[in-house]
Amino acid sequence: MRRADHGAPAAPHHAASDGASSAAGRLDRRSFLRVVGGAAAVLPLTALTACDGSGRTPGVVRIAFQQFGSGTRIRDWIAEAAEQHTAEHPDQTVELVPIVASENDYFTKNELLMASPRTSPDDVYEDTFILLSDVEAGYLQPIDEFVADWEHWPRIARASREAVKGDDGRTYAVPTHTDTRALWFNKEVLSAAGLAEDWAPRTWDELLDAARTIKQEVPEVAPLFIFSGKAQGEKASMQGFEMLFYGTGDTLHDSETGRWIIGSRGFVDALNFVQTVFEEELTLSLADNLDPNIGETIYTELLPEQKLGILLDGSWVSANWGEGGTRPWPEWSEKLGLAKMPTQRGQGDGSVTLAGGWCLAIPRHATDPKAAFSFIETLCQHDRMVDFTVDNGYITVRSDIAEDPRYAEHSPTAAFFTDLLDSAVYRPALAPYPEISSAIQGAMEQVMTGSATPEQAAAGYDAAVIEIVGPENVQEASA
Repeated sequence: MRRADHGAPAAPHHAASDGASSAAGRLDRRSFLRVVGGAAAVLPLTALTACDGSGRTPGVVRIAFQQFGSGTRIRDWIAEAAEQHTAEHPDQTVELVPIVASENDYFTKNELLMASPRTSPDDVYEDTFILLSDVEAGYLQPIDEFVADWEHWPRIARASREAVKGDDGRTYAVPTHTDTRALWFNKEVLSAAGLAEDWAPRTWDELLDAARTIKQEVPEVAPLFIFSGKAQGEKASMQGFEMLFYGTGDTLHDSETGRWIIGSRGFVDALNFVQTVFEEELTLSLADNLDPNIGETIYTELLPEQKLGILLDGSWVSANWGEGGTRPWPEWSEKLGLAKMPTQRGQGDGSVTLAGGWCLAIPRHATDPKAAFSFIETLCQHDRMVDFTVDNGYITVRSDIAEDPRYAEHSPTAAFFTDLLDSAVYRPALAPYPEISSAIQGAMEQVMTGSATPEQAAAGYDAAVIEIVGPENVQEASA
């Protein structure tokens, strides 16, 4: 999705109807190379070399994005738009710069590219959680002058527009979509374990009891998977830990005081849940959990082949199983069920979800910001974005797309995940968050590997937060 997409590979993009002549997936090699100006499909950082005294080639719009596993959805979306854009602007070439990397490595490599005028892309595809950190680091430039005249800007939800604003009040990106999270479960596995097909846990204990029942009654199946540890990057923080933590009623940051919270009982409780899952062997092996590509294995093998009972994950997951997906599975909507993630004791609204999303931004060293935004407009044309949103199981942030019948009718899970937005929790949209997230992943990994107790790991997290933001910017959690 990071993934948000937060890491889920999905189906390639289908043809759009607002000017593109054909989908990228159907481009022949000659057409594809013309679109990317002869660039290699995967460019090492050293390959982006100077072509003139300024270090850049005039008329080239470079766009950097993550190429995750075997998924091609982002590449296809961009390549299709690039074909249209170069046809409409013969003086411009669009160069695709796929960064083949795990989630954490993608952010690092993207920042290395943006740091130098010689290697900087002109457009970058970013997880909203990293955006303000990159703004503070000086990698990105404001785009207010461009969005002010863009017809679709007023159609983007206010909350999404606010999420891409810096502390200076200026806009730094165009949001493309959002997402929510819940429990996916294999109905046949649950049925074999004697659990109801309309299973809906009301507390953490009920979720754990279901996992224990699956382990006992269907021992060949991994009962439960929750993304955990450093290898999973932001997926571990958002799809994993924070889906637990925010179900305790605690929060990472106090928006009223502007301080980060330490000494949280909910933080320890969430880590206790993680400890229980691993100590009782209610999940995949530790090696599998530490595999940065385990998500792809889950989507293409474990869930379709009934080797996993319950998965805590996002709204986009079903895109893997559609026509042209990484693992076509026509029966998925009959075989899988959905349940809301319960709060710890069923308190509050009884359930919790995290919402995130991705966006398009323009680096500070972009050669021609106007041309860079023009390509963003091409990427975000109505029909293309309908296809992109539908094909990937995303939740739209735009009113014009939400009103399109193709979006409303595209998936049997669309209404379920869209309804979750009403009570969704958002990560703190603040520059320190990426480092805070890394500290969360470290605490999870200490517990899942048994190198620390939940209390010790939480104390280590508190110390890391103080070091990241300074002692004047933290406060103890209220009792």
